Amino acid sequence: MRSVQATTPPSKLGSTALVVEGGALRAVFSCGILDGFLQANFHPFDSLWGVSAGATNVAAYQARMPGRNLKIYTDIAQRPQFIRPLALLRGQEMMDLDWLWQVSMAELGFDRATFDAQTAPLYVGVTNQRSGQAEYIQASGDNIIELIKASSALPLLYRPGVALNGNRYVDGGVADSIPVQAAIAAGATKIMVLRSRSADYQKTTPKAPQLLRYLLRNTPGIIAPMLNRAAHYNRSVALLRNPPAGVEIIEICPPTSFQPSRFSRQAPLMLAGYQLGLEAAVAAMQRWQANPDTSEQPLG
Repeated sequence: MRSVQATTPPSKLGSTALVVEGGALRAVFSCGILDGFLQANFHPFDSLWGVSAGATNVAAYQARMPGRNLKIYTDIAQRPQFIRPLALLRGQEMMDLDWLWQVSMAELGFDRATFDAQTAPLYVGVTNQRSGQAEYIQASGDNIIELIKASSALPLLYRPGVALNGNRYVDGGVADSIPVQAAIAAGATKIMVLRSRSADYQKTTPKAPQLLRYLLRNTPGIIAPMLNRAAHYNRSVALLRNPPAGVEIIEICPPTSFQPSRFSRQAPLMLAGYQLGLEAAVAAMQRWQANPDTSEQPLG
């Protein structure tokens, strides 16, 4: 496997960007949107940015594999081997990411050649387990699977993190759930952001900070970002609504009525969320092509 270099993205990647939030199984909404884009052959972005399950969705979009991730949300991730509440009592990880990716690759595969043929780079957000800082690593056909796995490694559910080129990484959402600032820093002035939360959502601070500190005592570098995650998240949302001068942001959110749990065990609900995404894709493409001043009115 090619080594993974955690470098700062170039300052000039192009003026258009796609940013996709994570959110575990809630990201089935953006899965539907991106499959809708594929059906319409809609690929207007100079760079792409994804975190956690959002990165998984963008990867399938880049590989031109509509329907691939729907199978994960409605079937593979619903199997009992993925989330195992009693595993902690046996000293194992509650979330078996290794199993998820082994089964996903065996049953669904991944078109690495098509992924690498795309000219727009995909940057996957991860959190350095030692420093607690966000890093954005460019994905390739060689590193994409381990990179997405790292971005999805929730600290309390998959405690070891994922080793990449001498560092260990955890869920990108710990340090930066919506990497819109990173896209702006890379030169984007027109950005579409696909959310997994409704437009009115505000993240709340941890209810038991001392317990969180205790549970994360073996990975002290991520204690501060986990405790400050709500404040950072809410600042990112505020940036979506009030971008810098010259930057246009088109925010696409699921409706308030669609707010499943992070690990919903209801395949029909996942299918409904995917259908909502397919429908939202039509309006999202219209808004992008119409080029209105949309920064103040999220869709959803």
